Amino acid sequence: MAGCFVMIRGMFTLDDAAELAPELQRLRRDLHRRPEIGLDLPRTRDRILTALDGLPLEVATGERLSSVTAVLRGGRPGPSVLLRADMDALPVQEDTGVDYSSQVAGAMHACGHDLHVAGLVGAARLLADRRHDLAGDVVFMFQPGEEGYGGAPIMIEEGVLDAAGSRPIAAYALHVFSTMMPAGIIGTRPGTLLAASDSFDVTIRGAGGHGSSPHVTRDPIPAMAEMILALQTRVARAINVLDPAVVTVGSAHAGSARNVIPETAQLQGTVRTFSEQTRHDVREIVIETIEGIAKAHRVEVDLDYRFVYPVTDNTATEAAFALETAVDLFGEMRAFEAPQPLAGSEDFSFVLNEVGGAMLGMSACPADRDPATAPMNHAPQAAFDDVVLPDAALLLATLATRRLAKAGGA
Repeated sequence: MAGCFVMIRGMFTLDDAAELAPELQRLRRDLHRRPEIGLDLPRTRDRILTALDGLPLEVATGERLSSVTAVLRGGRPGPSVLLRADMDALPVQEDTGVDYSSQVAGAMHACGHDLHVAGLVGAARLLADRRHDLAGDVVFMFQPGEEGYGGAPIMIEEGVLDAAGSRPIAAYALHVFSTMMPAGIIGTRPGTLLAASDSFDVTIRGAGGHGSSPHVTRDPIPAMAEMILALQTRVARAINVLDPAVVTVGSAHAGSARNVIPETAQLQGTVRTFSEQTRHDVREIVIETIEGIAKAHRVEVDLDYRFVYPVTDNTATEAAFALETAVDLFGEMRAFEAPQPLAGSEDFSFVLNEVGGAMLGMSACPADRDPATAPMNHAPQAAFDDVVLPDAALLLATLATRRLAKAGGA
């Protein structure tokens, strides 16, 4: 576990990473106290720039978002590897009780992105200290807007994948979890790791009137209720159970008084799928179901269906390499191949669509919580133990150095 320091194969030791622990903890907790949401994160960006100040990096900031891209030039020629951390928080009111809780009402680092930033800063410090031995370059991608704002494709459009002068040969990212496993356990898998995430918004337009006389109205509420239930049945009967889909209506609103039939009703939903074929099939099912029920109820609908994040698909060889690296660093008891994907989604998927690579998960469940019952990511009570920060920094730095060395035949 974190805090047990032995020599490892490679350029760094666990002791090297442990020396960074106080600095990384301060950075993480400072970010946690002052979270920012979306694409515009000026304070977070400035805090990262301060943390990187003095390192031999070529640093650039984004134009359409508060991103930071930093390039470390190795001492020997070679290709480049990209390491990514997301920076944004969630619109959640924190309820953890920690002494560094969010001081911003309605905003919280409930998904651990503050740990991602601190871990990547730690990796930059480790790599900068050994840059003369690097057989190539490392690109550090600090990305806003992962939580539904599409920050990764914007950074790609602004040139993050070409920041070193040529496209990276591999890209890696690490995501922490507040539940499921004890702190420090690392997992990944080849192929599909996370689901695609899409969304739909529906406005149902009828004709309102008095609640005593529905026959002279076109009531949108029964239509909405039937749509919600029918979506579950249609997906369950039309989609192969071995290539699953999840459709969740998370928001439904209509009316303002018990005896008034409203003019309109609204619902919003999310869709999770694990293949491109099923992703497109579910879209057609949702559209057909909504429009068919609307016609049957003599109401009109405005339907906005959006493809948001594609499947997060790890390159098989890169996932195997990343897992082997984690085993070498921390032992077989702390690294495993995940048996199945998770239904969460990630816009690191856009990077992996352009560059081979892998995302890994690391548990950061606090020691005083039971991983089986601890609140999960995105919950107001989600808590993450920053004891894992040195290990996160070490893993990212070692992935970069070993992948560059592998490319050079070392």
